Parts: sequence; structure tokens; C-alpha cells
Amino acid sequence: MQFLDQCKIFLKSGDGGRGAASFRREKFIEFGGPDGGDGGKGGDIVFAAVANLNTLIDYRYRQHFRASAGRPGARRERTGANGADLILQVPVGTQIMDAENRIVLADFTRLGERRVFLKGGDGGFGNAHYKSSTNRAPRRADPGWPGREAWVWFRLKLIADVGLVGLPNAGKSTLLAAVSHARPKIADYPFTTLKPQLGVVRLHDDEFVLADLPGLIEGASEGAGIGTRFLGHVERCAVILHLVDGTLEDVAGAYRTIRRELSLYGHGLADKPEIVGLNKIDAIDPRAASTKRAELGRAAGRGTPVLPVSGATGAGVPEVLEAVRAAITAARQAAQTPAAGVAAQ
Repeated sequence: MQFLDQCKIFLKSGDGGRGAASFRREKFIEFGGPDGGDGGKGGDIVFAAVANLNTLIDYRYRQHFRASAGRPGARRERTGANGADLILQVPVGTQIMDAENRIVLADFTRLGERRVFLKGGDGGFGNAHYKSSTNRAPRRADPGWPGREAWVWFRLKLIADVGLVGLPNAGKSTLLAAVSHARPKIADYPFTTLKPQLGVVRLHDDEFVLADLPGLIEGASEGAGIGTRFLGHVERCAVILHLVDGTLEDVAGAYRTIRRELSLYGHGLADKPEIVGLNKIDAIDPRAASTKRAELGRAAGRGTPVLPVSGATGAGVPEVLEAVRAAITAARQAAQTPAAGVAAQ
């Protein structure tokens, strides 16, 4: 299945049905009177966040969606049937943006969340609605109200516990394949990963979701290499696992490049808990690995763990996963603490 995290579609809710203008015609009844029924309501446009979806590919080849219109009223004061609602299923983490892709109109972060986005038009009144003691034979029947329409953008931000970031060819896909059942493309050249990959990591009795985000480059916060779309997926992550290629001469510079892009992008990315992994230690001398680890430690600052790891051989992988799990647990507890305080008040 192809991965698509952004698309633009057209939505229109159903028009209301027209009211009927009718008069009773029955044998032995001298004055029949009006009996035109009201029109039915148009269908709504409804969004629902469902499981087992992590792409917007369903909206790639169909961009126009219209709900059913309400049926017109009929004689004998029969109300027209309401139009059927159109329910659009989206992955958890989907944002609904305006036509300019700037303003967030809806954000689906919980499984099973539903929201009526565009309400259908109300049905028109039939002439039976207007009868009164002074107006015995009204001939007025209203048309239904038109439905609402809008162009919107879908933007998917994957919800994962850990975001795996780093420069191209840092070994992120190799590590993901080593710790989960995910099978991303792996090759000895940069930009092998062109779309985010998800993997479930099971550690002891716990599990968490690891997202391999395509290689960020300098200027990603300004859109270079469609970096803003990839950085958007980091917003949902609780912890950042930052891999640095240990075979590079300037590992501190590579680290600062990614940190700079996270800071420039904003949205709290630079404040997320971070674990730094000095990757590919199997390809460098142990003394050089120790020196580069110290350089990364100075660049990352106090409080940020720097761990040696090799996704190819598995060296250091258990220690990295333990550190990641501890960081996730701490982040979850910190997120629940304010909610608990508010509930207590």
C-alpha cells in the first residue's frame, strides 16, 4: 500500500428536499384543505477516525465527495426522507485544514473520534405548515436549503511513541528492521527511505511504536527535501531517537544540523525528550568511537544520553531500547500529571 500523508478534496453536504404544495381531494369532504409535507434534511459530511489506517491513499484518486440530498415532501402531509450521511474514514492523527492549508479546522487524535464537519441543508416547508385560521388555503411551499461545500486539505501526522530522526544514510532503516518486524528499504546510498515507516517494538512485557522518518537535510524546516511534511510527523512523537552516523568526521556538526532544523520548525520539537545514538560503531575503531561519543555528549549537553549502537550487528541495541522505554514512560507520566491535577480540583 502506498503512503500518502497530504491531499486536497472537495466536500459538499446534501441539499434539503423541497416542500410540497398539495390539497386534499377526498370524496364526501367538501373542504379538503392543504396537505403538502415538508422536505427531508440533506445528509451530513462526517469524519471518523478508525483503526488499521495509516495512509490517505483512499483520497488520492477520488477528490469529490457529496452527501445525498433530502427527498421532497409529498401529499397527505408526508415528509420526505432524509439524505444519508456520508462518513469519511481517516487515520488517527489526521488534521483537516482549510483550503489554503494554513488553519487547522479539526484534529483527530483519538481512535473512534467522530465529528460532523458539514451539516446538510434543512428541508423546505410544505403548504400544510402555513395553514392557519386566517389562511385556510396557503399555496406557499419552500425549496430546501442548499448544503454546504468546502475545499479542504487532509494532513496526516503519524502517531508514534518514538520518532527516529537523523541525516540521510544514518542507519535509521537498519535499526528499525533490527528491532521490529518492519521491512524498510535498506541500501548503501542516501535517501533510500522516501516515506515514513512504522514498526512495533516489543521489549519485555511492553511495546511501543517506532517511526522511521525519511532523512532530514539542512533547510528541512523551510521545506527543503519536503522536510516540513516529514517534520510534521515528529510532532506526535513522545520521544526522539536521534541517530548520528559514527563514520562521519564531524559527528557534532551532523547532530547540530538536525537540532537546528527541529528548533526552526517549532511546535515544541526541540523540547521533546531526546536520546542520541552513535550508530555504525562496528565500522569504526573503538578508540575513535569513544572520542566521537564524547564530542556528541558535549554537543548534546547534560541530561541527553549518548549511546553507542550498531543496527547491523545489534551491538548496543538493548541498551538503547531500554533508554527509549524509560523516556517514553517518563513522558507519559508527565502528560498525565496535569490532567490528574485538574481532575482533583
